This record gives sequence, structure tokens and C-alpha cells, in this order.
Amino acid sequence: METAVGAFCRGDELCFQLHDQDQRLSGVRLGSGVFPRGSDLSFTYRPDDHRWELRLPRPGVWRIEYKLELSHPDGRTEWVLDPENPQRAGGGFGDSSELRCDDYREPGWLHLPQAHGGWRDVYLPLPAVHGEMVARVWSPDEPTGRVVVAHDGPDYHRYAELGRYAAGMIGAGRVPPFHLALLPPGERFEWYSASPAYARALARDALPKLAAELGADRPVVGVGASLGGLAMLHAQRRHPAAFAALFLQSASLFQPRFDRQERDFGRYLRIVRFTGRVRRRSDGPAVPITLTCGAVEENLANNKDMAAVLDGHGYDVAFAEVPDAHTWVGWRDAFDPHLTALLRKVF
Repeated sequence: METAVGAFCRGDELCFQLHDQDQRLSGVRLGSGVFPRGSDLSFTYRPDDHRWELRLPRPGVWRIEYKLELSHPDGRTEWVLDPENPQRAGGGFGDSSELRCDDYREPGWLHLPQAHGGWRDVYLPLPAVHGEMVARVWSPDEPTGRVVVAHDGPDYHRYAELGRYAAGMIGAGRVPPFHLALLPPGERFEWYSASPAYARALARDALPKLAAELGADRPVVGVGASLGGLAMLHAQRRHPAAFAALFLQSASLFQPRFDRQERDFGRYLRIVRFTGRVRRRSDGPAVPITLTCGAVEENLANNKDMAAVLDGHGYDVAFAEVPDAHTWVGWRDAFDPHLTALLRKVF
């Protein structure tokens, strides 16, 4: 089978094409998180041009991550990357093809010279969850007592280049020097789902050990995306003295009125109970908090609502809706100006 893929963004329209000279395939479907659930993403075969084609209105994004599901006459299906599009975006479930529209721009900090510094591993016992973790920590050569701690830290570094952001922005003098501690997720679905035991392990075990190791003299700035963002807010609500500020991206702040599609997640009810408590009670002390969320995400409604709730509780809230989806590149692209502004405010 001779196959080639074409994809382009033209004005308000997206077009995806797959050439299939002898119509060896029985169907093609687009897989992407930028379209609502239930959208018809099936291609139509164009016999005159020997290709499968899908045209869609462009959603409110600058870039699209996608894969193609190919159906064969014998009933087999397979997911493939776009073989004619070399642009790739990484993620925890493997690479996706990436289509960039003409108005997309990479962050400028990707090209900044980086401040000198070094990496080390810090062992963190977590007796509250009968576990442990090894944090990967980057420290600038310049002494500092400031610390930024990131949930899903290895993925933040690998797919969103958080370490590169820190070194570049410090090197450019746009933010003061700080240590960056990348926390691995451990038992992610349990720890990051509003677990009181994990919040205690983070605030009472991990962060004091990090502070002693790094010579830190102040509360940390907590960073997290998706469930990792939820877990940072949960820890701050239960142990507020440990945190100077929060930077949450597409946090999984589930509420029944917005997120019934998530009810099969094993810890859905625990998360719902937590978000309900936040909405009812203004536990403090409040801290500066920035929330970002993609314009086409299912989490957008619950993030907007939580931003308003926290603002009413006295938090210094900034909320940004970004033209992307629930992706690492989308989170990366929101670091500047949003994380930059928060760090400058706090540090």
C-alpha cells in the first residue's frame, strides 16, 4: 500500500489527508483531545484523489496533537503517527503527531542561555504513606534559599522542559535564582487524588528533608498539572504553612456538575468531596495562586469555578485560559508569562 499523510491548518479549517492508492484501508479516524467527546472524526474516502480526508472547523487552539486509527478489511485496527509529518510531541502515553497553525510560536525562553548549575538526587523517605521517593534537584551555582517543587517532576522535565525554563529564566535575570525539585509520582492515582496521607508525607516528611538538604529558609512554590495540580492544592489546604504559592495547570478539580464523565476513576468521590469542602470553607492562610487551563479541555469549567472560589476565599488568584489542550507542550507554553509572573511576585 502506498500511503502518505498530509495535514494543514488554513484559517478556520483543519484538513487531514491520508493517501491510499488502491483503497487498501476500510476506514480512518482521527484521535485527538482537542475535540469534544462524541465528535465524528471519521475520514471520507475520495476515490478521484485516492485519499481519505477529514476537514474540521478549527477549535480555539494554536496546535493539535493527534494520531490516526487505521481500520483494515480483515477487522484489524492500529494507531499510527502521521508518517508524512515529522513534527512530534512527547507525552506519558508516547509520542503524538503535532500540527502547528501559522499563529503558533514557540516560547522564547527555549533559546535563552542557561544559568550554570547542577543536578543531584535527594532521597526522601515518606513514612506517612509507607513509601519513599528520590527527588531530582537542580540548583543554580548562586546560593539561594528559594525552592520550587513540581509534582510529576520527571515528566515536567522530560516533556515540558521545566528544568530548561528554570535555568534559562534565571540566566536571563527574569526570575531570581531558585532550586527546582522534581518529585516522581510514586503511586500516582492514590497519592495525587486528595490523599490526606500523601499530603502529610509531602508537607511533613519530604519538604522538611528537602529544606535541610538545600539550606532553604522559606516555604516552597508548588507546581502541578492535572492530578498533580489537584494534589498540590490539597496539600496546601491541609498544610498551608509549607507553601508560599501554587502554580496549577489543568488541575483535576472534579465536581459532579462538570465532570460526571470521570466518575469511573477510582478516587473520583474523594476528589469530589475535597473540592466540595474547598467551595464551602475558606481554610487559610491564602497564598498567591495561578491556574492555567487549555481552552478546549474538559477541566476548563472546574478550573474557572475554582479560581473564582479561591478568589472569594482571599487567595491572590490569576487565571489564564491558554489556546491548547491537556498536553505537556501546552503546559510548557504557559510557563511564560504565567509562572514567571508568579515567581517574580513571590520571590
